[in-house]
Amino acid sequence: MDDRSTDEYRAAELAGFLLPGQQALIHERGWLKMLAPRAAGGAELPLPDVVRLEEELAAQDGSLGWVVTLCAGAGWFAGFLPPAVARDIVGTPRVCLAGSGAATGYADLDGDSAVITGRWDYASGAPMATHFTLNAVLREQGTVLCDDAGQPRIRAFVVPAAHVTLEPSWHTIGMRASASQAYRIDGARVPLSHGFTIDAAHATAQGPLYRFPFMALAYVTLAANLLGMATHFIALAEPLIATRRRHGGDVTLLDVPAVASLLADVRDALARDRAAFYAALDKAWERVAAHAAADEDTLRTVSLRLVDTCRQAVDGLYPYCGLRAARADAAINRVWRDFHTATQHTLLLPA
Repeated sequence: MDDRSTDEYRAAELAGFLLPGQQALIHERGWLKMLAPRAAGGAELPLPDVVRLEEELAAQDGSLGWVVTLCAGAGWFAGFLPPAVARDIVGTPRVCLAGSGAATGYADLDGDSAVITGRWDYASGAPMATHFTLNAVLREQGTVLCDDAGQPRIRAFVVPAAHVTLEPSWHTIGMRASASQAYRIDGARVPLSHGFTIDAAHATAQGPLYRFPFMALAYVTLAANLLGMATHFIALAEPLIATRRRHGGDVTLLDVPAVASLLADVRDALARDRAAFYAALDKAWERVAAHAAADEDTLRTVSLRLVDTCRQAVDGLYPYCGLRAARADAAINRVWRDFHTATQHTLLLPA
């Protein structure tokens, strides 16, 4: 990474959102449309290609990779919308879908529309979003609708950003430029055609991408981001550790053979679990493409194992990097903070 890029990522962190130039690059490359259906104007790329790209982007900058991953993931929902609605949304200039999976609002059914009210947290990329996705509890005439098991019925919707009010709630040590703000909707009326069900049986787009299990897709895309950030951290840590070996002062405190062995172990473990992760993903994709079922349990297991290995790598090397790694303006400190913020995603927490 060149100094200009490093300065840009630092400036985005200080600003609290991706800068106009970064946003322009994202749109120029079409990254936010890479999981949207071709029939709607998306790229509909094979999932293994998307995940490898997301790893690469996260290795450049955590917030950049995270926003692309989460917003492109929301773009995937276009494959479950009525085709005309999907084309209209994906065709929006500089389209960006942000959102939240929590059902922290209500959708009051009224004829062929729903009146949506509620507040949702953690919409990564919120400032650049043209649309927001959400889950809402269905009501009719003020009464919550329940399914056959007596549980509230929940429906996913996509809502134009004009109906959304952002709330600046994202105050974290890292991932600051992801701008994962909360948002509020106060009685927005949207057509029922903007509702959708995230399930292969309800896909409106053809192709394996929309038969791939949602939770498995979430695990592999998030794990790839942590892998990219951990790889970036290791690349920045190695020269710091090498500098401590060469110079005086606290260098004498380093057990050089032990640190060299630790670095080798970290590289080996990460390479091993990365290979297992992509082998499982590639196999799952081949199975889904052949109209067979993906092994969701294996994808979750290899994803969480990879995340755990990334945690061990970052936390194992950080103590050997010295005070330079503790400077708030140091690139390695930003990566360290981004990594540890991203690991707090609900799906990535230890069992």
